[in-house]
Amino acid sequence: MNNFQTTIKSPISLEGVGIHTGKDVKLTFKPAETDSGYIFRRVDLKNNPSVEALSKYVINTQRGTTLEKNGVKLKTIEHVLAALVGLEIDNVLIEINAEEPPIMDGSSKYFVDALETAGVKELDAIRNEYIIKDVISYKDEKSGSEITVIPSDTYQITAMVDYETKVLGTQNATLSNLSEFKGNFSNARTFSFLHEIEMLLENDLIKGGDLNNAIVYVDKKISTPTMEKLKKAFNRKKVSVKSNGILDNLNLHYQNEAARHKLLDILGDLALIGRRIRGKVIAKKPGHYINTEFAKKISKMIEREEIQSHKKIEFDKKAIMDAEQIMSILPHRPPFLFIDKILKINDNSITGLKYVSPDEPYFKGHFPGRPVMPGVLQIEAMAQVGGVLVLSTFPDPENYLTFFGRIENAKFKRPVEPGDILIFELELLTPIRRGISHMIAKAYVDGELTTEAEMKAKIIKK
Repeated sequence: MNNFQTTIKSPISLEGVGIHTGKDVKLTFKPAETDSGYIFRRVDLKNNPSVEALSKYVINTQRGTTLEKNGVKLKTIEHVLAALVGLEIDNVLIEINAEEPPIMDGSSKYFVDALETAGVKELDAIRNEYIIKDVISYKDEKSGSEITVIPSDTYQITAMVDYETKVLGTQNATLSNLSEFKGNFSNARTFSFLHEIEMLLENDLIKGGDLNNAIVYVDKKISTPTMEKLKKAFNRKKVSVKSNGILDNLNLHYQNEAARHKLLDILGDLALIGRRIRGKVIAKKPGHYINTEFAKKISKMIEREEIQSHKKIEFDKKAIMDAEQIMSILPHRPPFLFIDKILKINDNSITGLKYVSPDEPYFKGHFPGRPVMPGVLQIEAMAQVGGVLVLSTFPDPENYLTFFGRIENAKFKRPVEPGDILIFELELLTPIRRGISHMIAKAYVDGELTTEAEMKAKIIKK
């Protein structure tokens, strides 16, 4: 098994029509760096904004999976993502000049062909898989859909489809190894029932549809008005129903093509976890909603585990100063002491740490139901770290105090929540003169900047 991350060797483009908009679309796959994942870039919009293929950006699952970040949307992205996962490609930039990829034939086949033409390149980094150790399930009580993942040595998927209709019946499909995807699943096309097509046509929602990119199962008698609408929509002189219950001009690749396509969708939707999983997925009556809700559940589990791991690593670091030593320098005491450790200190800079406990007293009243650490307390915590730096220059720091003189250019980049570990990094902008310190202060959570400010303080003797 290849454990190294991959990307493609060279850019490659496809052109086609968006199924919902009917507009011409150009999509280009480009190589990407290690740990980039899958990133969509809208080259038709100002500044070419990007949207990462992550479950937290899912906003809609009707007729496909839709992502949105900062007002930028990407629709029906699951077939593209399935092709990437199925070929075991980990990092790709996907440039697109519309809000949805071209539908092509309604499968992943053309994306697979393009990516294979581009070639696969191994990167110098280990693939970061999420290994399933326990049974994880999600059930939608309303629809009866259920998805479960159990431990396995490889990534496997079983999809069980039952729409309780005679024309489609009950279908199952199983992918035992990703190596099977190209030959047995990538060409499985999307499908719909006649009553759904009628609704979509009535609302002008399949402007790019034709009989070559969707299997239409006829689950009701076609009236003359409906037949005329179908002929017009698909630009055909004649439309009829084949003996197997699907509209004509299209032959099934497999008797269970519907189940195989649902498995393809699962593979694409679960790519939104943000990393490959190692486990066996079993899906009953799958759909984009339950697929993406399950992806969100796994993503949150991974995030919680990483926080716990990061917390342990940080707290296991040998501190330059612990809380008792900090209190020998600062006059602050709990609950108004906002530093747990000093990790590093020199003449001009200092690094401190605070674990934001869920039991912090201010959480009870600061946005109950969605607690966040007040910005003013983040500034105070940074100031306390700065106080340790400046007071450490005195042989008798217990005899001095620091008072705010000025706060400038304070910016709050993201909320700080219970369980976060704040890392404070402060640096003197100028040498301490006449009892005045001037610092730049920054706070980070998981390497992401949360807060920054310039601060001046007056040092006075008690």
